[in-house]
Amino acid sequence: MASIAQGKIVGVAERGVARYLGLPYAAPPFGRNRFLPPQPVRPWDGVRDAREFGPTVPMAPYRPPLDVILGETIVPGEECLNLNVWAPVEAQAAPVMVWIHGGAFRNGSGRREVYDGATFARDGVVCVTLNYRLGVEGFAHLPGAVDNRGLLDQIAALQWVRDNIAAFGGDPGNVTVFGESAGGMSVTTLLSLDLGLFHRAIAQSGAGHIAQAPEDALKVTTEIARRLGVTPDAAGLAAIDPWDVIPAQSAVATEIAGIPDPARWGPTTVANAMPFMPVLDGTLFTRRPIDAIAAGAGRDVAVLTGTTTEEFRLFLAPTGLTKLLTVDLAAGFMAAMGIDPAVAEVYRQGEPGDILCEVLTDFFFRVPAIRLAEARPAHTWMYEFAWASDQHGLGACHALELPFVFDSLVSGGGTELVGHHPPQDLANAMHHAWVAFATTGDPGWAPYDTDTRKVMVFDAPGTLVVQDPRSRERRRWDGLR
Repeated sequence: MASIAQGKIVGVAERGVARYLGLPYAAPPFGRNRFLPPQPVRPWDGVRDAREFGPTVPMAPYRPPLDVILGETIVPGEECLNLNVWAPVEAQAAPVMVWIHGGAFRNGSGRREVYDGATFARDGVVCVTLNYRLGVEGFAHLPGAVDNRGLLDQIAALQWVRDNIAAFGGDPGNVTVFGESAGGMSVTTLLSLDLGLFHRAIAQSGAGHIAQAPEDALKVTTEIARRLGVTPDAAGLAAIDPWDVIPAQSAVATEIAGIPDPARWGPTTVANAMPFMPVLDGTLFTRRPIDAIAAGAGRDVAVLTGTTTEEFRLFLAPTGLTKLLTVDLAAGFMAAMGIDPAVAEVYRQGEPGDILCEVLTDFFFRVPAIRLAEARPAHTWMYEFAWASDQHGLGACHALELPFVFDSLVSGGGTELVGHHPPQDLANAMHHAWVAFATTGDPGWAPYDTDTRKVMVFDAPGTLVVQDPRSRERRRWDGLR
């Protein structure tokens, strides 16, 4: 049992780990609270049962075949702004890690099996995972409503950690925020805001170039509202149930990904290939994270950042698109996104689809991570996850590192993603590096600098520090990203 600001809770303790699940950090974001900033939780009487996961926020399932590869559990319910805590039994002033899930700001939750925080608690860390509002509910630019509601949810969860984590044996003065994909983008966005709510940050496959101009975000809102037959503002969307918004939201996301037309969707939408992301609202979020960080934001926070070697294969290989793309189609896709097709000339020879995967991996993920590291004067480390899955042509794709970071190959890895014989030694190495970083601020190899550009490469049968991997490709992006 534990006591937090809202009341008493009871969880479960097994094998030296206590878990408390489905704890609300904000009031249900429905009815009068819809499209508002996160509202306070009403305290409860008695003891709240915290032995089961809470509901997820409204979202669509992943489209095939990603639904099978990534998996998703969707559980409707009012108290969807909840978080989960795993703590060592009888912990005292333990380091804290707060996980922000990915999913392109449209999918995901803190309850996925792969995010089981018990392994971190086993190793002396209090681990927290959370939900935040997604899609239209969390990130659409709606005249008449506050912007960046999903980002405000993340901030509210971090404030809850600051105020309550000591009740679980965690140290509020030693908090590491970490996340992957949209979660990694959220981490760098939070880093750029200098909120003082965390002390270390890990951005996995998501750096600091994500920001949507409000005029571009309104184009997305307008099209979704047109399909729903309502006005493109908070009053119009409030007339539609959140779950009924999702089909139109998903259709627009598919169009943006398939036909990235900047004239229709706006250049900042197309450049990031997503309909929803943090919006430059002029108050909380005023410039791209990379620009704020280059100006000194977050300079006192130690940062670990990196990518997988073949990020974009997750999005093209399982559908067979890598085999269908021609040179002209690949060049046209790059040009629509503002990428000079001549960039592809420095990449290895191969099929157009495979080359496009390499270019987009660098454009969306690796080069932004490098720019993040370059923008910081010190206290920055880089990694690359290079081990390749033998499933669906994925290779070392986006999200493949997750079960290795969480050491959840058995419980949450999923054979459709990692195959039947993923290397446990690699999970041990990566997980322990994350624990070391959260505990001491040092993951176990030399920091990144622009002279040596040292990167820890996680692969099997062993890890290796490499100096300036794929330097030729990196230099081709100088001045372009």
